[in-house]
Amino acid sequence: MKANNAQLFIVSAPSGAGKTSLVRRVIKELPNVTVSVSHTTRGIRPAEKDGEDYYFVNREKFEAMIAADQFLEYADVFGNYYGTSVESVGDSLGAGQDVILEIDWQGAAQVRQKLDDVVSIFILPPSRATLIERLKSRGQDSDDVIEKRTNEAVAEMQQYHRADYLIINDDFDEALAELKAVILSYRVTKSRQALRHAGLITSLTH
Repeated sequence: MKANNAQLFIVSAPSGAGKTSLVRRVIKELPNVTVSVSHTTRGIRPAEKDGEDYYFVNREKFEAMIAADQFLEYADVFGNYYGTSVESVGDSLGAGQDVILEIDWQGAAQVRQKLDDVVSIFILPPSRATLIERLKSRGQDSDDVIEKRTNEAVAEMQQYHRADYLIINDDFDEALAELKAVILSYRVTKSRQALRHAGLITSLTH
């Protein structure tokens, strides 16, 4: 999928763990990092833009892409499809950008079945009480919905062991520094540095 030193990262977390806020800051503060834009069959919302928030397609188009094996991962969520296209991720990696996929552990498992060179990161809240407080602070859901989301979050958090790295989002700045550290550490692995600085290394060692 790539012929350079760009890296694919998967970031998973339960709702309320702060994943989206952390990823947005990483994108803002680190050069050459982007978030993969997913395809979906749900309707576009007023503030959203096609190609930025999602690629909005109809169900027929999405199912045709499934049949053509054009997704790294996909899922049917409450009657709407969501998926990460091979082409979209490949284009970003091919342009030399590290790519972050914000997907759940099931999607991450699908990606790992297709790709070997993937780094997975799981983000957890510091406590269940903090998670519930964050869900309530959104002011968007009833108590019943919050209870349902909490139960879903617990089921999601039980899968943390599948990831390569685990970050506890207690202090936001500390969690951000840790997430950036994972990404930056992969940029200075021997294989990637050898590719990035091939000319320099040759001149120094021959």
